[in-house]
Amino acid sequence: MADKRSSSATPMGLYNKPSQSRITGFELAAAGLSVVWMAGASWFFLSLPRPDASATANAGPDGLRFLMTLLVIFLPVAMIWVGATAARSSRVMREESARLQSAIDAIRQAYVAQSAQTNGQPQGGETVARKLDEIAAAQRKTETALATFTSSRDRDALRPAATEPAGDSDDQAALPFGTPADELHPPLARNTFIRALNFPDTAEDEEGFAALRQALKDREAALLIEASQNVLTLLSQDGIYMDDLRPDLCKPEIWRRFALGERGRTVAKIGGIHDRSSLALTAGRMKQDPTFRDAAHNFLRRFDRMIQSFEKVASDTEITTLSETRTARAFMLLGRVAGIFD
Repeated sequence: MADKRSSSATPMGLYNKPSQSRITGFELAAAGLSVVWMAGASWFFLSLPRPDASATANAGPDGLRFLMTLLVIFLPVAMIWVGATAARSSRVMREESARLQSAIDAIRQAYVAQSAQTNGQPQGGETVARKLDEIAAAQRKTETALATFTSSRDRDALRPAATEPAGDSDDQAALPFGTPADELHPPLARNTFIRALNFPDTAEDEEGFAALRQALKDREAALLIEASQNVLTLLSQDGIYMDDLRPDLCKPEIWRRFALGERGRTVAKIGGIHDRSSLALTAGRMKQDPTFRDAAHNFLRRFDRMIQSFEKVASDTEITTLSETRTARAFMLLGRVAGIFD
């Protein structure tokens, strides 16, 4: 996670800051201008006629003149480097936006291809993609009516489809996302699920890609991963990266209390994000951007449902590992902004 390398066409570095070369054109230009300015200023001051001894004696201490000389020489140099830093930051943001878009397209295409292969429909990629878009649009319409996140939930209705009578299964239409094929796969291992929620780190992260592919075969896990991907991408547009956040350590029992529905000061430690700029940017976008607000509410609900069932079977170590993933950190940040821990 510490290695923050970028890629233009693969999702492995989607949620890491792109690394830049140590010396760029902006730094070279700033260095050249600085040398030119300091050389010109030095020539100017050295070419000035020296005052005679009597004038110097009458003038007294010359500290003010020395201070002004330093300001004239070095203040423009500082402004040059401020401009170079701003120009480089602007270029980084443009490159990062293009990189994120490419990564999103790549992971979406991989998911569509995997879903089509699971269903035994090699030519059905467009149909699956169309269903994904329709479901996302329907979710947005229903979620815009929610002003705040609600944590009330029904533990017995986590998978409504599982309560349907077995005799009616033959009369029902096949569900999207390859639901019949999912039943043929063994249950998703918890360590694989946790690894998938952190997303691959680099292009060489074979373990991360393998975990992500396995998790996408599970319908509930795939929906949570897609919701997490959406909010992480939107947050990165404001320069908010999960690797930069350092939340407070939270004991597993606090997560268990939250999963059981407890709220208030006891579980407020879960929202232990103290980065003021990230909190302010996220809160502002939650109020002003309906698309971001809908994606955030959808993600918070899916994570909240997941933690209920995960807490029942997971060990303390697994809960701690889950809390260190990028997905969990996004939940901490958005949850604190939305006030779900209060």
